[in-house]
Amino acid sequence: MSNQGFQVDNKQKGIALLTVIWVLTILLVIVFSFTYLARTETQAAHSFKEGIENKFLAEAGIERGILELFYRQKYRGAAFLLAGNELWRTDGAPYSIPLGEGTYSVRLFDESGKIDLNTGEVTLLKNLLTGLGVTGVDLETIVDSIQDWKDKDDLIRLNGAESEYYKSLPGPYKAKNADFDSLEELIMVKGITRELLYGAGNQKGLKEFLTVLGKTRTINANAAPKEVLMAVPGMSLEVAEAIIGFRRTNEFKNDQELVPLLGPNANQIKPFLTTASSNTFTLESFGYGKRSQLGAGIRAAVSLQSVNNYKLIYYKTPVTLKKDEPSPK
Repeated sequence: MSNQGFQVDNKQKGIALLTVIWVLTILLVIVFSFTYLARTETQAAHSFKEGIENKFLAEAGIERGILELFYRQKYRGAAFLLAGNELWRTDGAPYSIPLGEGTYSVRLFDESGKIDLNTGEVTLLKNLLTGLGVTGVDLETIVDSIQDWKDKDDLIRLNGAESEYYKSLPGPYKAKNADFDSLEELIMVKGITRELLYGAGNQKGLKEFLTVLGKTRTINANAAPKEVLMAVPGMSLEVAEAIIGFRRTNEFKNDQELVPLLGPNANQIKPFLTTASSNTFTLESFGYGKRSQLGAGIRAAVSLQSVNNYKLIYYKTPVTLKKDEPSPK
């Protein structure tokens, strides 16, 4: 009898022990769940805080860029400037400025340094496309189709396309028969692919070198990237690199300063180049903190209206930008 009582007592103790273990296991799971949730919420709050800080840094970069544009407008013709007060370049050179515990990196692009899609020479567009690897029938199709898209008639160039072609597509639409309002419109033009427009991998896209804001047929040698310079008839790689090398520390004040660098093809190159700036600029600003793996990017375009007034043409955020090494200032 006593042995049976002992066995029952041990059995009850075993059940109690298992019950305690299960309760402890459940409690541990609950504790770990709460800990994980608290950690996740903390990280989310921290990421949100960093994101807001980065966005404000990027916005500060846009405002600083606009300030530098007004400064350029006022002092571009100055005989000399004090050290530390040099003009910012408008060829996309990055300027990184610390602010608080973060940094913003700003690029300024004078739209006159790009090929204007509405007013630029067809030769420039064709040479640019060739430089990006577009050749043969594809090249002729794109160039003719761009002309057909913006002209006011329905006549079709040899390799072009008008409304008749676009209406035959799965999602039919008409040719615009008017100037481009944005570069994004190019994706609707026959022959233009997303890769060609926006770039793929290390290959830059047309969007980097075209504009609808320049309103000029010539290219600003102070602001044009190498790809655009190479699109100029008669341009050689040596001359393009000489122009870019000169403006790293200087700026062409007039067309006469540019001529000595143009080499034997100067007469062929001169009609396509100028040193005159426009009043329309694109600004790219990237803000990031010390511990941020990612940052916030903003792209904006402004038109300077007077010595202290500007018009915002567009403002886009977020955009994919990257950290840059600062240019000397």
